[in-house]
Amino acid sequence: MNVTHVLSRFRFFAASMWLVVALLFASNAQAQTDTSTTPDPVQQQIENLSENLENEDADYTNLIDNLSYYAAHPLNLNTATREELEDLGLLNDVQLNALLAHREKFGTLISVYELQAVDGFDLELIFRILPYIKVFDTTNSGHFTAREMFKNGKHEFVARSQRIVESQKGFSAIDSAALAESPNSRYLGSPYRVFARYRFTYSNFVSWGFVADKDAGEEFFRGTQKQGFDFYSAHLAIKNIGPVKTLCIGDYQAGFGQGLTLLTGFAFGKTSDAVNVRRNAGGIRPYSSADETRFLRGAAVTMRFKKFDATVLYSRKRIDANILTSDTSGTDIEILEVTSLQQTGLHTTPAEMADRRAITETVMGGHLGYNGTRLRLGVTGMYQQLGANLSRSLSVYNQFEFSAQKNMVLGIDYSYVYRNINFFGETARSENGGLATVNGLLMSLDSRLALSVHHRYLLRDFQNVLGNAFADGSLPANEQGIFFGVRMSPIRRVTINAYIDRFRFPWLKFQIDGPSRGSDLLVQINYTPDKKTDMYFRYRHRERFINANDEDAEIDYIIPLTQDNYRFQIQYPASLSIRLRNRIEFTQYKPSNDVVQNGFVVWQDVTYKKLGSPLSFTGRLALFQSDTYFSRIYAYENDMPYVFSIPSYYYKGARMYAMINWDINRKFELWFRVARTVYTNQDVISEGSLTEIQGNARTEVKLQIRLKL
Repeated sequence: MNVTHVLSRFRFFAASMWLVVALLFASNAQAQTDTSTTPDPVQQQIENLSENLENEDADYTNLIDNLSYYAAHPLNLNTATREELEDLGLLNDVQLNALLAHREKFGTLISVYELQAVDGFDLELIFRILPYIKVFDTTNSGHFTAREMFKNGKHEFVARSQRIVESQKGFSAIDSAALAESPNSRYLGSPYRVFARYRFTYSNFVSWGFVADKDAGEEFFRGTQKQGFDFYSAHLAIKNIGPVKTLCIGDYQAGFGQGLTLLTGFAFGKTSDAVNVRRNAGGIRPYSSADETRFLRGAAVTMRFKKFDATVLYSRKRIDANILTSDTSGTDIEILEVTSLQQTGLHTTPAEMADRRAITETVMGGHLGYNGTRLRLGVTGMYQQLGANLSRSLSVYNQFEFSAQKNMVLGIDYSYVYRNINFFGETARSENGGLATVNGLLMSLDSRLALSVHHRYLLRDFQNVLGNAFADGSLPANEQGIFFGVRMSPIRRVTINAYIDRFRFPWLKFQIDGPSRGSDLLVQINYTPDKKTDMYFRYRHRERFINANDEDAEIDYIIPLTQDNYRFQIQYPASLSIRLRNRIEFTQYKPSNDVVQNGFVVWQDVTYKKLGSPLSFTGRLALFQSDTYFSRIYAYENDMPYVFSIPSYYYKGARMYAMINWDINRKFELWFRVARTVYTNQDVISEGSLTEIQGNARTEVKLQIRLKL
């Protein structure tokens, strides 16, 4: 792509976006706009997670649901318990101990500015937690009446509809004969995705609600989905009432220790927050996401007895799976075995409907924990049983993975704080005898210097599909590695985060037909010249092995692969109401036996929020070019509450999105978002799939309402 041509197109679209902002700026309405947004460090973490998972469409609600909750119900630092502060997920054990020690020594805090006197609290951390905390003298009590709860509780209802505007192959017309011959060549339902969520909360004590979701292509109140939505979820949860620390009925998530034994849902891995390597599992918590697989359904309770807490959980639900049956014509079908488990949550074709809720999954478990001032110990047990035997199509690389009907995992976790050092870890054993252990430390040498070390030793035969430990691979098995991270502020307004992770896989992996090794290096330098301006430069270098693409070779062999990524981002105010953010990013994908594959993206963000105006606007223009799909670049986009957009930029073209939020009044909010990607070197998008578009453009529109009472 010619540089001059790129810059001219960029200036044209940027000018267009400024015009839209100028029109919005003319509004004279007086309502207050919503200021709740995902913090930039969390956006970067979600970007990294999407890149590692290679999944643009995952629902990461569980990762930020707590932040959204505490933004609406800020924690009072003068009365918050250790468990509540830990549940926030933004403080490590060293910082928690320092805050509690400061509170015990000096009494209640007068204001949030006093946090600067707490060991390990710098301005960056204080600004990060500021939206979710408060400081005042009154206390919250777990003793309340039902009348008080309903009077002071908060209701929230969200409804959203979205679709791709262009015609996709899966929704196109087809004659009945051709459809009968190839029934999976078209979707069953409409191109609309429909989402609804209701939640009631009372302070930090009570929560209940439901989620309903229909994906694009699924039927809705007809055909195979006469009950309406394809997915329903509901929960009732109470916290910190008497000896009950947490009680969840319905759908919930559970996690303990470092995630080796049990951790449902997503969790952050290696990110630009280089010292954040300790899992904050969070115990049990209500589930309110549209992800149809990563949760438990049943009941769980955690009871508190002074320094001890005990958790018991039970879950039984039907899950998607490919199955083999004894007779497909009779009414009493016997499931002989399960060939694979499905986690897409999509039920858009007859084949996908055949996998829908095919077998039962039963999970039982418990956790016993000791919570001392400095020492914390825990024992976790998890038992999982499927409704039929899982018999994978075994290959050499996956012969040690879980392939049975039941599994039991036992684990022991610990956390010990000695002065400014936090030692932590977990060791677990699966039913087949496979072992895994992770251990690490966080060290706060000064408010300007922190270090982290994390070691993992995951044997190839450790089996746990409900675990999620800190690792480079997607499963906590077949990996050994050591991670070193540092965060420092050598001079005022400058922060440096850096890590190096070296690892090896003793056994084969998918599309890596040999034992291999790798490394991951990241350096990010943040400069904050003032309170409203922030910029950073990031360099990331990754090395690993892949199978050689050699058609003449009789046996597959592996070759080294390196990938370098360079990024510069700056965000700053253009006025009291307008904030700009710019990014330029370049990546190189270099297999040792092939040419270098380059990827490039540059984008401009514009955010408009005027105090007193009911309207706010967010938009982006991005120009991109990549030689291949392998040199793609992921980027977080601002989106509506409870929906995520992290597209990958590849091939050649431009992408623009615009989102308007209208706070009609204090109770009712409306969002409208349109995103359009235009490829200049493609005539067909997603060729050969049901999402194929005959053309070079893809446009998505979304409409969402939110009612708060």
